Amino acid sequence: MECIITIEIGTGAIRVVAFDLSGALLGSSAGSYPTFHERPDFSEQDPEQIFITMLYILKNFLNEKIHSKRIKVVSICFNSAMHSVLPIDKKGIPIGNAIAWSDNRAKREAAYLKSSGLGESLYKATGTPIHPMSPLNKITWLKNNDKDRFAASKKFLSIKTYIIQQLTGEYIIDHSIASATGLLNIHTVQWEEEALNHAGIVRGQLPELVPVFYTPKGLKKEYQTSLGLHDKVKIIAGSSDGCMATLGAGVWGNGKATVTLEESGAVRIVGKEVLQDKKQRLFNYLLTEGNYVSGGPTNNAGSVFEWYAKQFGDFKRVFDLEGCMENLIKDAGNVPAGSQGLIFLPYLQGERAPIWNADARGVYFGLNIKHGQHHFTRATIEGIIYAFYSIGKTVQEHRNFTSLSANGTFASYPFWTQLMADVFNMTVHIKQNAGPDSVACGGFLVSVTELGMYKDLEHAAQKVKLVDMFLPRKQDHAVYMKHYPIFERLSAKLSEEFALIADLQQDD
Repeated sequence: MECIITIEIGTGAIRVVAFDLSGALLGSSAGSYPTFHERPDFSEQDPEQIFITMLYILKNFLNEKIHSKRIKVVSICFNSAMHSVLPIDKKGIPIGNAIAWSDNRAKREAAYLKSSGLGESLYKATGTPIHPMSPLNKITWLKNNDKDRFAASKKFLSIKTYIIQQLTGEYIIDHSIASATGLLNIHTVQWEEEALNHAGIVRGQLPELVPVFYTPKGLKKEYQTSLGLHDKVKIIAGSSDGCMATLGAGVWGNGKATVTLEESGAVRIVGKEVLQDKKQRLFNYLLTEGNYVSGGPTNNAGSVFEWYAKQFGDFKRVFDLEGCMENLIKDAGNVPAGSQGLIFLPYLQGERAPIWNADARGVYFGLNIKHGQHHFTRATIEGIIYAFYSIGKTVQEHRNFTSLSANGTFASYPFWTQLMADVFNMTVHIKQNAGPDSVACGGFLVSVTELGMYKDLEHAAQKVKLVDMFLPRKQDHAVYMKHYPIFERLSAKLSEEFALIADLQQDD
């Protein structure tokens, strides 16, 4: 038997999944690593820790699930979170930690660029909203605020680039990850000269641009030996987690959108045309030539509910976060839709689409003497889904969709998926029995397309079957549509207060 392995380098974990060539799941494994918050707005990760975690999880998985059953590995496809920046020196050694997507230190750089004419022109060229998440602004921050580190940097990598380089010796970045940097012209598929000049770097300081199907020369011999893999195993460049979640959910063409419910999240569509949003609220990432994944991301999805559970949940068993969250969700089901007037703004980590305000903060609004913890729990989940709905409304200003597919850890909770159907007033599809996550499925489809089993990714996406569905409940939708406008107005009206409280935090 032959198999394909996908490796997802996520925000907080490595996920390894194996499929046979028909797409059947053979097994999976995962291992986590921390994000460090040394100062307000800083989010960093240790690249060596991520690489070692990846090797450990992969080696154990191969030994236990693949080699022991004499299964032959055909290829390994890498997918990862976007927007990371890792400076390396002339010897290829990391200079400090990698700056993660959630890092907001470049707020001033982003605000300055966005207010300039250059910001508008770069958004049109790159498809990436001007925000602290963008590697363009992170590198500019290093230039302005960490001059020694910037001067010592031979190259600026993504985490995935670093891991593939460690394994193969090649510095590459796929078009999908590159188009999320704010440095790639998605129309010419070349590094954008104006963006490079603004960041103070040259093309040679960035990795080589490659398609998602690109295969480096192969694993270094030491890793062939360590992992027990033969020299014919293909390493596939792969894509971003967002693009792969969209592909793996079968979303391609008109009328379809996907929602990812992980630590962070997004609403995405796929099309042949770039969405030109005058307010610069939506991203447009290049997947393959002429095919763009467009939409909007949120910082505040499952991570916010995990925070809520850790602070206010009842742990029946020590460290049993999943059990704690399940009990909270069960209790939330005893509260009517709308949480009896309690509204939650979920912006614990600032926010991206559609408000693009790194200073945004969390707020419970409408609290009265009758509200109890169950109301807070339901309002927290409703606020997270309202944020997704606000992104969906923005996307629909440009392109209509009539059905949703949901993927990610929190889509496996029926309460969340039903609530999404009720708020959006749309049927929501998910994979039967959860199954392999959509990121891994997307990686599998890229791998088998590279093998020639499908003509292109559009044909591969058509093979995805989402058989489980949640139908909207009209009565609950009517309730939510009375509460959502208040959520939307609060998100806009509190912008000045968000800035003031953020400034106070900087002074602490």
